[in-house]
Amino acid sequence: MLKEGIVASPGIAIAKAFVYEKVELEVKEVKVEDPEAEVARVKEALDKSKAQILAIKDKAARDLGAEEAEIFEAHAMVLEDPEFVDSITAEIKNNSINAEAAVKTVTDRFFQIFDAMDDPYFSARAADIRDVGTRVLNNVMGVETVDISALDEDTIIIAEDLAPSDTAQMDKARVKGFATNIGSRTSHTAIMARSLEIPAVLGLGDITSCVKNGDTVIVDGLKGVAVINPDEAELADYKKQQADYQAYMKELGELKGLKAETKDGRVVELVGNIGSPADVDGVHKNGGNGVGLYRTEFLYMDSDEMPDEEKQFQAYKAVIESFKGEPVIIRTLDIGGDKKLPYLPLEEEMNPFLGFRAIRLCFREKDLFKTQLKAILRASAFGNALIMFPMISGVSEVRQAKAILAECMQELDAAGIAYDKDIKIGVMIEIPSAAVTSDIIAKEVDFFSIGTNDLCQYTLAVDRMNQEVSYLYNPLHPAILRLVKTVIEASHSHEGKFTGMCGEMAGDPLATLILLGLGLDEFSMSASSIPQVKKIIRSVSYEDAKAIADAALHLETGEEVKAMVQEKIAELGLKIV
Repeated sequence: MLKEGIVASPGIAIAKAFVYEKVELEVKEVKVEDPEAEVARVKEALDKSKAQILAIKDKAARDLGAEEAEIFEAHAMVLEDPEFVDSITAEIKNNSINAEAAVKTVTDRFFQIFDAMDDPYFSARAADIRDVGTRVLNNVMGVETVDISALDEDTIIIAEDLAPSDTAQMDKARVKGFATNIGSRTSHTAIMARSLEIPAVLGLGDITSCVKNGDTVIVDGLKGVAVINPDEAELADYKKQQADYQAYMKELGELKGLKAETKDGRVVELVGNIGSPADVDGVHKNGGNGVGLYRTEFLYMDSDEMPDEEKQFQAYKAVIESFKGEPVIIRTLDIGGDKKLPYLPLEEEMNPFLGFRAIRLCFREKDLFKTQLKAILRASAFGNALIMFPMISGVSEVRQAKAILAECMQELDAAGIAYDKDIKIGVMIEIPSAAVTSDIIAKEVDFFSIGTNDLCQYTLAVDRMNQEVSYLYNPLHPAILRLVKTVIEASHSHEGKFTGMCGEMAGDPLATLILLGLGLDEFSMSASSIPQVKKIIRSVSYEDAKAIADAALHLETGEEVKAMVQEKIAELGLKIV
């Protein structure tokens, strides 16, 4: 039997199934006579939960690295968040109810807030809230959970879903892969599976109903399928595919210290997208030579109050110093609309993606903006920092942002504080109007970075989170390719200026040859995508890539472009995983 799902972590795993079923907690609301006793029960459960999470964090740090361990630091912070803890206490005291009911009510409330957010990163954080809340509830009720850290044979985990804490506790020597009924590629569980290099397929619908303990299961994290009880021919075929994949990954690993250089000598920059200093290790590990997108909003999202200049300065400085002179592009605050801060009230919007966010919010909240700019400027004295403004629709906004930056420079000069006086300034090109007028904007900036996620969404009028129209979302659409070409040519018409790309398209191996041929100077992506993109770049000449890009620009549909690229990749003897 074959089940189709979502690729969460690449690779092929073959082993016996272990169906991981969690106890479904039945919580009844009961009126109590002693609310203080219930509050004390909650406090005891919170303390126990925190100790458990910190133990998991230590194991994650040993097995996965600092980046993944930070997930559990965030989990521990939830347990210390006054809004979460005080809400539970308030439920008990105001309604005289039992601790179990209060924990479940508050967890459900927080889960629904995050789950309703349009942005996939923040909606995926709902799973973290659920994980923490369920742990507290288990501890309040004295429920012992199944231990998947001590399995005695090679195993494929089959589950409804897996919380990040479940994934972190897995014994990599025994857990060869996992498959779940639900889940998304952007969830922390998927991220951690990729860090563990465990093949994973999510969103299989009813895999738990189709598999029983001891069944042989193949998890194909390349195609996004699970095969249950394969026949001998299927098993032999997948064992060969598994060996081929492992050999290919070893080959990619050998590229780490090499440049992203074409056969005829054109060198491009391969850099990483990060959200915090904890993400830096992944970029280094995969051979990235800088940061093309530092998403500073996560610094704000992970704080209970507006981070001050010093806190921001230290975070930016840590990243800049770690790259020892290699470029670190820091994007100014991109929040608002669907991404909200509890300490910065914003009105509800009918269409937040087209609304009050990013640079638009920063212009209104000028003090907030200046605090961030001064922190970035101060950090620029310690390495090669670049500033990038998001959500730019035209040149007037660029000039307004630069004027505020100039004010910050004057204030630092007056205070005798050092910064890079020649710091490069760029903008994200994610709104079609900015792409079309990029020749005008190029006069005002040092570089562009194309944010293809939103550029595709706005250009093609497709809400990529809407399942009914998501099939129309195609970065290889001729309209997108023509806009990318326009932007690159606009920057190249000025000596010393460059264009990068920080959207998902930059790490898509199907787009690599075209982007290379269009003259893209910098590819910024998830760290794990860097080796494969480098392999493709090193396998072709720039002249051949230009011919491929030119051919793509003359095709009429995205499907035709994809087919042509797949054919070229096959001719080059390359694989895509």
